[in-house]
Formats: sequence, C-alpha cells, structure tokens
Amino acid sequence: MGFSLPMAARRSARAALVLAHLLIASLALPLVARAADAAADASSPSDVANSDTESLRRELQQEKQRIQALEQRLAADEAAHAGAATAAQAGATNPNALVGSFGSRGFTLQTVDGANQIHFRGNLSVDDRDFSDSSTPTSADTWLIRKLRPTLEGTLDNIYDFRFMPDFGLGKAIIQDAWADARIEPWLVFTFGKFKAPVGLERLQLEQFARFIEPALTADLLPYRDLGGQVGGSLGNGLLSYAVGGFDGAVDGGSTDGNSVPDANSTGKFSWHGRIYCKPFLNTDWSGLNGFGFGVAATYVNWKGVASASTTTSLLASYKTTGQQPMFSYRGNTATGAINNATIADGIERRLVPQFYYAYRMVSLLGEYVVEDQQVHRTLSAGGSRAATMHNSAEQLQLAVFLTGENETFDSATPRRDFGLGKGGPGAWEWVARYHQLDFDAAAFEGGAGSFANPASAPLAAHALGTGVNWYLSRNFKIQLDYEVTRFNGGAGNGDRPDERVLTSQFALIF
Repeated sequence: MGFSLPMAARRSARAALVLAHLLIASLALPLVARAADAAADASSPSDVANSDTESLRRELQQEKQRIQALEQRLAADEAAHAGAATAAQAGATNPNALVGSFGSRGFTLQTVDGANQIHFRGNLSVDDRDFSDSSTPTSADTWLIRKLRPTLEGTLDNIYDFRFMPDFGLGKAIIQDAWADARIEPWLVFTFGKFKAPVGLERLQLEQFARFIEPALTADLLPYRDLGGQVGGSLGNGLLSYAVGGFDGAVDGGSTDGNSVPDANSTGKFSWHGRIYCKPFLNTDWSGLNGFGFGVAATYVNWKGVASASTTTSLLASYKTTGQQPMFSYRGNTATGAINNATIADGIERRLVPQFYYAYRMVSLLGEYVVEDQQVHRTLSAGGSRAATMHNSAEQLQLAVFLTGENETFDSATPRRDFGLGKGGPGAWEWVARYHQLDFDAAAFEGGAGSFANPASAPLAAHALGTGVNWYLSRNFKIQLDYEVTRFNGGAGNGDRPDERVLTSQFALIF
C-alpha cells in the first residue's frame, strides 16, 4: 500500500531536493575541474586520468537522474491528490458527478461511488491468410478485417450489467452481444439477450485472450452466440460456477444471426444448455494446483428441419477448416418437382462437453472433448426415405508458455513491461501449440447416392497440428502468428483430400 505526504511536507521535500541538486553540483564540479587539472599535470599515462574524470562525470549524471526521478514522483503525487480532491468535492456537491479514466476496461465514466459505470471499448483485428498447399485456391490468400467491434458496456446501481457489441468485420454488420443481467447474489445472476452459449471452454474465453487466431476444430460442433435467458453464478469465492438456460438454438459452429430469420427461433423449439465448472484447489495453499479447473457442459434440443418443394431449412451446419475453408456439408436438394431430397435435422440433437484448464506460472494447458448425437432424415422418393443418428466428435489439447515470464491465466494476458523504443521493455512473448481433430460418423457416407453426405467432397475426419507466437506489445495491442497443418481422411473423389497448410497473422488493437 502506498502513502502520500501532506501538501506542506511535499513542498518542503521538493525544495530540499532542489537544494540537494545544487549542493551536489557545486561540490562535484570543482572535483571534476581538479581531476582535469591533475590529469594534465600528472606523470601517469593520460588514459588513467581521463578514466577518473569520466567516472566522476558519470556519478554526477546518475545523481542528477535520481533527483529528477524523485521530482517526477512528487509531481505525480501532487497531481493525483489534486484529482482526488476535485472528485471528492464534486461528489460532495453532486453524488451523480462523473469521473473519467482509462484502464483495463477501456474508457470509463463512473459516479464517484462507483455504483454506476459505463465503458467504451473496441476491438479492431486485421488478419492475413496465406496458404502454402497446392489445393486451396489462390483467392483464399487475403487480408481482411476479421473483427471491428465497438463495444458499450456498464453497470447500473451496482447490480445491473449490460453489454452491446456490434461487429462490422468480414464485410457485414451483425450484433455479436446484446445482453443485460441482474446480479442478485454472487450465486444468483439472471442474464437475458444474446451472448456466448455456456458450453465450449475455448469459446467462453474473451477474444482478446484467445491464444490462437482461429478456434480449434472442437468449435465446429459447438454453438457460439445464442439468444435466450439463463441463470448462473458462482459459489465459494469462485470454487464452483454454473449456468443453465433456454435459447433459440444455433447450428454447429454458428450463432443465431445465421438462423433462417436472423436472431430468431427457426423452429419454435428451444435449445437447453447447461454447464458446471469447478476449481477445487482455488482457495487452498497448494499453489501448484490453484490454477486447475474442470467441468462439463451439455445441450439438448428436439427440432426438425424443413425440406419442402420451395424451402430448405436443414438446421445442419457446413463445417470449415482452421483456415476458414469449406470442409464438410450434408447433401443439399438436387431433386426437381415436389420432392426435396436434402438432408435435414430430424429429432434430438445433444452434446456432452467435458473440459479442463490448468495454469501454473508461465505454463497453461486447455483441453476439451465434444461428443454430439444428431438425428437426421433424407427423403429419396415419394415413397422412400432414410433416417439415422450421426455420432460426431472432436477434441483438442492446447499448450501456452510465456517466454518472458508472465503468469498464464485464462482471462488475462498483460506484459510485465510494455514494449516501446527507449523504454527497454520487450512486451510479452508467448509460444503456443495445439493438436485438435474432428471425426464425422462413417454412417453419413453409407447408401451410395442416397447417403447423407457426399464422400467425394466431405472428409471422414480432419486432424490438425498448429503452433504460433503471440507478441503482446501492451495490454491494448498484440500481434499473433499461427501456422497450422490439417490432414484429412477421405474427402476426395479418389483417396484423401490434400493437406491444408495455412499461415495466419493478426494485428489487434483492443481496449
């Protein structure tokens, strides 16, 4: 805890520092002059005398720098006290007076008591993708605005939180977040609106703290942002957290803005999501285990797609690679007339997602596994159809190491010393690596022309290995560089689809 001096004492200290500065200068300068004279008259070699003179000059310069540093600290202390006095005076006359600042939550305006706050934040992320394989089209090599997200969030009466975050990246405008909550107790928080579904661990991490530019293949089987309401909270000072809610539902890897009617329920059936997460050693003296947590999430929905003569709403996803290239999709409609032979969801879809995270000092590990059951249906003729349950799965293991010694955490990445010319700080450097894979049910390809997916274009599995380097110049700016190789089982007319090799870089300004 710091301390501050009364105003009179600070002025006296400042005067004393100035006098000390003059005294040191008056004493040191004659010494320098005498040393110079001695150097001229001495019979010893001149380089020894010059060395003594330079040594005295360096000592004098160091004393000056120390005094200047102390003067700067006194000036900062006086400015802080003046600001606090102004805020206190404003609060005494008007309890709703606003105080402005800038920090880890962006630009902030808040009342003097802190009960009401508003934060203006932003995320501008520019990506570059370069593919070195021979099969990805050259048009996939591109610069793009991956994220452009002005964000407004805040708190009212120290109870009600809200967030509004549109996104103008990728050449479109959508609402990513639009939610409000009521924190009745730490263990009882009601949230409603559009927000991240409480399912995937990596997906729940804020984008500015994501260790890779693109999420792992596990995200292909998980909902992203959903629209609905949930109740959640934490118990035991973070020892246990939970969330459960009902949502409109989104296809694998998607958000409700991609529904047939954006941000609306496509079927009238609600999707139910739940998650529980435990940090059993958080409040113990076992420092090596404080950063360990594990949990499980699950989803359930019973819905049916539409395949009519005029409309196809399959409620099934089209899956992408890490390089955001098309990878797997179910068969669409190829029939004419009254028959629509597209594969559609038809019945229960459920997911189970065990997950864990561990961090100790400079190292962290993140792992999750997704298993999904999806009932599908396909009409082949006026009197014939096929139905089955697809069993798909995905998994990932992610490693991160701060090479510059910062502590790894799930929701933070702040350098000890910001990078800057003349400041001597390197920023924070982090090395990351991961293995992840996605397996589709082989039953999707059975039945020849009547199969649910086309084996000539959709692979049976994808296995990816990636590594990267993250440079956090400050808490507000980072540069990421990832290289990923993905191998496929099947997915070509004869044999395996060629490997995908992609180098992705991102330049992100986040406040």
